[in-house]
Amino acid sequence: MLDDRKLAVLRAIVEDYVSTNEPVGSKALADRHSLGVSPATIRNDMVALEEEGYITQPHTSAGRVPTDKGYRLFVDRLSTVKPLSQAERRAIETFLSGAVDLDEIIARTVRLLAQLTRQVAIVQYPSLTRSAVQHVELVPLSPHRVMMVLITDTGRVEQKVIDGLDRVTEASVGDLRAALNQAVAGKWLNEVPSAVSDLPARLPAEERPLAASVLSVLLESLVERHEERVVLGGTANLAGMGFSAGLRDVLEALEENVVLIRLLGEAGDPSMLSVRIGAENSHEGLQTTSIVTAGYGIGDQSLAKLGVVGPTRMDYPGTMGAVRAVARYVGQILAGQ
Repeated sequence: MLDDRKLAVLRAIVEDYVSTNEPVGSKALADRHSLGVSPATIRNDMVALEEEGYITQPHTSAGRVPTDKGYRLFVDRLSTVKPLSQAERRAIETFLSGAVDLDEIIARTVRLLAQLTRQVAIVQYPSLTRSAVQHVELVPLSPHRVMMVLITDTGRVEQKVIDGLDRVTEASVGDLRAALNQAVAGKWLNEVPSAVSDLPARLPAEERPLAASVLSVLLESLVERHEERVVLGGTANLAGMGFSAGLRDVLEALEENVVLIRLLGEAGDPSMLSVRIGAENSHEGLQTTSIVTAGYGIGDQSLAKLGVVGPTRMDYPGTMGAVRAVARYVGQILAGQ
């Protein structure tokens, strides 16, 4: 266990290396930080930190840089996550509240996270298993066309136009709409198939063909969206992150949707802010990166996760504060829809 002084030296090394991208020496630490000890004492502390694997010397006669173990201790011992300014919080709220549906919320969240953190942003769509039907609307478009709109409690909107129907009337559409909402409103999406299995039999014979066509399209739309969806933004930020090696591996990993889904799934308790550093990431191509994630949702229910990927040399307090704040605001926007 490190004493308070060595922890202060490690914290100073991390902060200086993150801001300068240059190995940090004892004289620079003494000049820039109020550590209350001489450069010689700082040198001794740095030797001890290096022996315990928290820092390393990349080149002979150079200063030291943090290791993954050093970053881990720095994050674990953070006393506070850097809060956003009042202006930043107001800008986030204004930007996200302008979204009209879930797709736009996700798109805006990705752009916002990438801009705030200057990292690569990842946002996961709410899982089908955690979405429930809020309402199904049926709108006659012509005597042979109906538009179906499925709205979930997590903001998903599925819209389909159904063609080639037998002659439809306002009355038949109204009857089906009422029966359908009675059967599925409030049901989890994965419960919908069983909830509507006997619906056509409960309708008059002349309305059953319309019901069969609508239900077929409804169930197909659920199957189409069953796979998890992840949206990525800000990959251009990688160019300015100073990866000494492995940038190609990082890019290839980020192109794989299944990797991103696994990445977010490994983040642990979705209600907690999670930070995984370097080799803590299971995918080999991402072991030069750190990943900061948080769950977002409505009330106490976490629906999905969002986060950022960047180099291990990252502003952890600022990045963690931004991810936590954006997750909170996304949840508030979804709850208000």
